[in-house]
Amino acid sequence: MPQSLLATDGYKFSMAEAGWPLRKETFYYSHRKGGPQVMPLDLDAYVRKLLPVARADDYAFLAQHDYEMGVGFKAAIQRTDRLTVRAIPRGALFFPREPILTLTGPSALVSWLEPLLLQLNYRIQVATQALQDREGLARALATVTCEEEKRIALETLDQVGVKAVPIRVDSEGYLQRVRAQVKELVDIVEDPSRIFEVGLRAATCLEQHELALKACQEAGVQRTSNVEGARLLGMIPVGTMGHEHVQRYGSDDAAFRAMHERRPQRSSYLLDTFDTLTSGIPAAYKLISEEPQGGDSIRFDSGNKKLQYLYAVTRARDMGIHPVLILEDGLDAQMTREFEELRRQVGWEPTEQFYGYGGHIVARTMTSPLTRDRVAAIYKLSCTGATAVMKFGNELAEGKQSIPGTPVLFRRRTGSGPLGLVGQAGEPTPQGYLPLMEAPPESPSLLGAEGLTPEAQRIGYTATTQALVDSLTRRHFPQGR
Repeated sequence: MPQSLLATDGYKFSMAEAGWPLRKETFYYSHRKGGPQVMPLDLDAYVRKLLPVARADDYAFLAQHDYEMGVGFKAAIQRTDRLTVRAIPRGALFFPREPILTLTGPSALVSWLEPLLLQLNYRIQVATQALQDREGLARALATVTCEEEKRIALETLDQVGVKAVPIRVDSEGYLQRVRAQVKELVDIVEDPSRIFEVGLRAATCLEQHELALKACQEAGVQRTSNVEGARLLGMIPVGTMGHEHVQRYGSDDAAFRAMHERRPQRSSYLLDTFDTLTSGIPAAYKLISEEPQGGDSIRFDSGNKKLQYLYAVTRARDMGIHPVLILEDGLDAQMTREFEELRRQVGWEPTEQFYGYGGHIVARTMTSPLTRDRVAAIYKLSCTGATAVMKFGNELAEGKQSIPGTPVLFRRRTGSGPLGLVGQAGEPTPQGYLPLMEAPPESPSLLGAEGLTPEAQRIGYTATTQALVDSLTRRHFPQGR
């Protein structure tokens, strides 16, 4: 059944309005860790079942909450016939950091899919666990959060030909754990309005996330990135900017100005696409200083956030500005206590510091270990128009550099070299390799993964992909990193 247009994160709508919704773009899906894994389904068919169908009341709800969408976005969402799916086949074995799915199509459409596509990681983990260790599978699926999560698990077991294990649904237990988790956070910050929920991408399914949102509401939290969840529960949808927006513009300054100058609402500037200290903060502060009463915020997302925080506060005082500070990415209760203590030490007002929580609320309260963080599932913009792009991130955020271009995956069959080779669409197949995204499906199996060391699982780049990486690195860091 087609998805509601609102079944995504709020920042997808703001980025579309501040970007080019009809531009042809490519995103890719990958797992950064988790060892050998298996693909249990036909990804082309799976993606197309996720595509949204927009209704007039969807757009009315968006407009009511400061996300009024233009004609470009509305046209892009309808152009599902322009979507190109490149994917490894059903049954294929894959390894960490390999691009296993690329989507090319209108920017607003391929961007919209991110939260729902990231939930694919649960199906992959169930399939892999089923083929690796049936006893471990039984423990991992003994208790799930909701009926939809159970249905997905059973469907996946059937797809890989593994007999079902007993699965108990305990929605009330999950609600209680989420409620307790959020209450602890509220007690730390002393005001639920200083907290917002951003865990749609950490959920296994939409039903699970709706349960988590109900528990958030009961603890006093009223804002969420899940727009459909906000409509269903009477909450407030939130979100301004992700890394893809900054990648589209190629610089922090251009991206921040586009958001500020194309949307009348307050903006939140994401700092770490290139480098927080040398690029993100200077660009954000230059813009904020031009309109210091605008109420815009900066968002820390990776690397040494305490160092970044202290630098940001010191620099803001030197410039005579007071941006709102937003902290996300892996926050838990202990980190929240530490940042609240920092806030008190530097004298920053409570009303000028907010916290966003995803996995800490949604996933760490699950009894199953099969969470997104376990495999570090990602969905990244890699090409906008004819321009290849990358996320670099801070040097301390090791391993978060993304792949540019329109990546495809080659698998070594003979000779020596990396087991996986990341090339570009249209590139000739290197000798000794086969184009995995063009291979026929096979029975799901982990055959061939036994005994492979981490070194043996390494991936490499073709000369074409490496040239793109080198060119983009020189462009953004001409003096070196």
